[in-house]
Amino acid sequence: MFIIVFALCCCKAHKHNIERDEAMFELSARAQGYLERTKTFIKEEIEPIETDFWNEVHELNQGSDWTKWQWPAQLEVLKNKAKDAGLWNMFLPCEKLGQGLSVQEYAHIAELSGRSLIAPTVFNCNAPDSGNMEVLWRYGSEEQKQQWLTQLLDGKIRSVFCMTEPAVASSDATNMQATAVVEGDEIVLNGRKWWSSGLGDPNAKIIIFMAHTPDETKDRHHQHSMVLVPVDTVGVKIERMLPVFGDYDAPHGHGEISFNNVRVPVANFIGGAGQGFEIAQGRLGPGRIHHCMRCIGAAEKSLELMIDRGMSRTAFGKEILKLGGNLERVAEARVAIDQARLLTLYAAYKMDTMGNMAALTEISAIKVVAPSVLEKVVDMAIQIHGGAGVSRDTPLTGFFAQARSLRLADGPDEVHKGMIAKLELAKRGYSSRQKK
Repeated sequence: MFIIVFALCCCKAHKHNIERDEAMFELSARAQGYLERTKTFIKEEIEPIETDFWNEVHELNQGSDWTKWQWPAQLEVLKNKAKDAGLWNMFLPCEKLGQGLSVQEYAHIAELSGRSLIAPTVFNCNAPDSGNMEVLWRYGSEEQKQQWLTQLLDGKIRSVFCMTEPAVASSDATNMQATAVVEGDEIVLNGRKWWSSGLGDPNAKIIIFMAHTPDETKDRHHQHSMVLVPVDTVGVKIERMLPVFGDYDAPHGHGEISFNNVRVPVANFIGGAGQGFEIAQGRLGPGRIHHCMRCIGAAEKSLELMIDRGMSRTAFGKEILKLGGNLERVAEARVAIDQARLLTLYAAYKMDTMGNMAALTEISAIKVVAPSVLEKVVDMAIQIHGGAGVSRDTPLTGFFAQARSLRLADGPDEVHKGMIAKLELAKRGYSSRQKK
């Protein structure tokens, strides 16, 4: 009798928990509409042409000379269709400039777009533009918004974010050697940056440059600034494009760039001198949600490709998916993907309801988990595909490069694990700092 009652209580409790979780992640009818329209657009407009699109990209962009890089004409066609369909700037939680979706609502759309390597760009929701637009929207002056944000929101230009440096351990951003020093009514910029994504894009027109602004009156986290720098400013020199696993990711690219006594007006500070870290925190929180949900979408696509490939080929009298523990790998992939999705949605929910600072643990957690899950699932899918898995015949190599790179981008795994541990120790009244 006790067992029956206990079971019934457990069932009721389980039902209550499910209902609570569903309410937590429930989408409004409006958000659900965006989700369904995005799904339909990807299925009908992007998926049928994506293989040919990327083949054309590789034909048009041979080698490392970014001055000759170009996008296929089809991209603007798709962008215009997306804009006409209202599937545009969906990442921005502003009803006037974006679509007014919450972080958690957009997260579901980001997952869908992550199934495709081109969809985020088609919807004008790709990094680094999405993060840069959010910075200008939250912290930019009216003049900066008019001059740069308007063009970015319209998809007329692309942008670059310059933070990582080649000569220091950029995992600690306070190591930054680049400087932004005020001289009269100008800011003088000097330094070298690399892994500046989007620098090779023919439409890249504006850079957000993060640098050290020395001020002995302030602590080390209030001595860095973000500065708007047009790409064609005197003293700005693109040095080279950097290949990722031998691929230049053209015509987007990841570049190394130098700033030699570059002068821009003081008005080009975003938010003012010394506010760089504050702004970066505001920029990176939502950006990490977007990255992680795109990872989950890519992992879902990889799992689908893995199953279809594994069930359509036979070896030794069986479908290859039924050989060598592959069915267990399917189960492991499903569990890992769903865990990562729930953790990411929970982080988004906390950001929406309690703010970025309340979700620091969850934001760092998803940044560790989601790229790692994608990396593992893609690896499984590649193995099932054999030689085809490491070719360009599938999106798997693109997904793998994305996953491995994201374990470094926006803070390496180790930094995020350190943050989680620090916060956990603080809950118990301990410090993570070394005793003197």
